[in-house]
Amino acid sequence: MIIDSHCHLTYEPMSSSLDETIRRANNDGVKYLLTISTEDKSFKNILEIVENYNSVYGTYGIHPHEAKKHKEIKSDYIVEKVKKNKKIIGIGESGLDFYYNHSEKKDQISSFLEHIDASQRINLPLIVHTRSAEDDTLEILKKAVQKKNLKILIHCFTGSTDFANKLLTLESYFSASGIITFKNSSVLQETFRLIPNDKLLIETDSPYLAPVPLRGKKNEPSYIKHTLEKLADIKNISLDKIEKITSQNFNLLFNLK
Repeated sequence: MIIDSHCHLTYEPMSSSLDETIRRANNDGVKYLLTISTEDKSFKNILEIVENYNSVYGTYGIHPHEAKKHKEIKSDYIVEKVKKNKKIIGIGESGLDFYYNHSEKKDQISSFLEHIDASQRINLPLIVHTRSAEDDTLEILKKAVQKKNLKILIHCFTGSTDFANKLLTLESYFSASGIITFKNSSVLQETFRLIPNDKLLIETDSPYLAPVPLRGKKNEPSYIKHTLEKLADIKNISLDKIEKITSQNFNLLFNLK
């Protein structure tokens, strides 16, 4: 059983061929998919998807790129959205992206804090996007954890080993994407080798970041097997074992049985 812990089924080309996309994933051993929210207006589509497909779960959240367009979104509203369906099992993706700065830093931080508050209030995992913002991300998460328990999943982790070690002190989980298959990712591969097995998840982030040997194509959940194979190689364990480990970790984090 494989679980794609992060995909965007509301994005093209998957959204216009959902039946085929999900069927291919299921046929390739992907039992569950978590489709991730990035803006408020598309959440209704996520609700429709989780209602229509047994193997798909969802989240509610605002991507840091979209923070400037969602300044009115507060934790009460996030909690209200999550409660619309029991298959909405996480909050995010939210976080900080200072690489592109599509939204002002202050707006990203404000949005991130609202998502953290909502996550802590209803005890659902927070799916964190962080890029070129390691210090700020860590400081915010550390302060939050000091106040109240917070379930943290760092999606598509590409940070340093030092950042990973500091996040581990907060009991964070880390999701590996197709980036670990890239030829220039040797440093990241070494970081994932050092991350404890019980903190590992796997994802596609589709339609982005298709793994080798499909790099350059539009990604989809069925391609996750290539990333899983690479992660097994990095950890020097069997494919069956890493498949079991990442699925068990997902089920534990998201409280699925």
